[in-house]
Order: sequence, then structure tokens, then C-alpha cells
Amino acid sequence: MNRTAYELHVVHIHLYLEAADRLESARLLERYKARFPRHTYSSMGLEDALLLDNIDWKSLGMPPPTEQESQTLGTEKLHALVASMPSATSRKDIATTLLTRLLVDVAKRNGCESILFGDSTTKLAEKTLTETAQGRGFSLPWQVSDGLSSYGIGFNYPLRDILKKELVQFSSLTTPPLTDLVVHRDASSNISASSKMTTIDDLMVQYFESIEENYPSIVANVVRTSNKLKPLSGESTTACGLCGLPVSEGTDGIFGWGGDQNSDSRPIKSDSENSVLCYGCSRSING
Repeated sequence: MNRTAYELHVVHIHLYLEAADRLESARLLERYKARFPRHTYSSMGLEDALLLDNIDWKSLGMPPPTEQESQTLGTEKLHALVASMPSATSRKDIATTLLTRLLVDVAKRNGCESILFGDSTTKLAEKTLTETAQGRGFSLPWQVSDGLSSYGIGFNYPLRDILKKELVQFSSLTTPPLTDLVVHRDASSNISASSKMTTIDDLMVQYFESIEENYPSIVANVVRTSNKLKPLSGESTTACGLCGLPVSEGTDGIFGWGGDQNSDSRPIKSDSENSVLCYGCSRSING
């Protein structure tokens, strides 16, 4: 049987700011390179996203980027940006948004046709409820489904039909095993819903970890249902200045969103407001 061959460009983005954490992350990357030497690898820090010129940095209270900035300065700016967010959920959301924008930029610069995400069924279910709770339910057709994304590059999820627990089990059954390449997240069973450091992501992880154990069909149904969602067509849209997702005219910002996707019910936006942000990004920045 003939199979299509793909050339993989593996992108590793350091999410940690501390040198010790980055060193451990780099060691893990070296183990991947040793195990899968055929592929091309790139490594960079999340602070490299601060050099992107397609993000509205003014909305984040930051000056436009300059290429002359050192890595140390970039790390400091990233730390200051994340720390300025009003809540733990906002900090997590901004970091995730910058990660996606940087990943898309790297893919386009290297002429990639599509980005392959390692999200399992469990992860996609977590993302579905997280994005909905944060006001980005409109983005689910691109966030959880295979196909061309709103960024003009394909998003694909080859592990979308496999539960997290199945992947963990499989990693120990292969020869040689993949267990030394698996990063286990800290157990979330002790997360308190009242903690100021708890994010919506943490709560969703905790919820689906418990559901997956005894009711895996519920997890799969969440993903299958969200996969049926389709983006609105025929409406005039503008890219959000931060996440880059399309925003229907008149629905951007906290006060322009009425809980639905119908722009006819929105108040007319003042011409003096030049920055366009989706509801989710507006909420993350302003709390």
C-alpha cells in the first residue's frame, strides 16, 4: 500500500523562564533527537514571540518589537507582560496565545503545509470547555478540528481519537519504551477551586482526568460534538490584534459581545477605538 511521506520539522518552544527549568527542557529535547534523528528540529524561547510584528502590542501596553533586543531583555519583557495580567487564568491564556502565534510564524517561515498537534481526545475536550469558558467558543472550529485554520495554514490533530490514558499506556508497551520521553503533569486532585493560582485550564484537567477514568465515552462525545461546529460565513471579519482569530464586525471587545455570534444586536462601535480584540483577549487583558 502506497503511503504519503511527510518531512517533519519539530518545533520546541521553551515555556519556562528560569535557566534551570530551561536546561531540563533542553535535555528532554536532546533525548527526542537521539530517539528520532531523521527529523529537523528547531528550538526557541517563548520570548521570541515578542518580536512578531503581526500582534497589536499597544493593546498589551508594550512598544513595538525591535530585532536588536537581547534574549535577556526579551525574557524580562515576557516575565513583566505575563506578571501584569490580572489573574492566573489570564496569564495562562496570554502565554498560550503567544505560543500559538509563534508556532504559526515558524511554520510559515519554513514553508510548512500544516501544523501537527499532539493533542489527545482528552486534551481536545479540555480545550473545548476552556476556550468556551474564556469567551472564545467561536474559535472551536479551528482549535479542535482538522483542516485549514484562520491563520492560512493547516491545523491537524492525528491523536484526536486516542485518550490520554491510552497514550500513557502505549508509551510503556513499545520497544524500546517511550516512557523517558513522556512528561507527566503534576496531579491535579488537590486543586482548590477557590485558589487564586488555579486556572480554568487546571479545573478542566482535573475534571476530565476524573471523567476519563470511568466514563471515557463522555470525553469522546465532547470532542465529536465540537467537531461539528463550523465557522460563520458571509460576515465581515477583522483579525483580533492579539490572538489573530477572525472577529465579526461589531462583536469585538468586552462591551461588543452579547453572548452570541449575531452582530446585528451589537451597539455601534466608536470610530476612535482602533484596536480590535476578541472578547476572550479583552477579558484576559482587562480581567
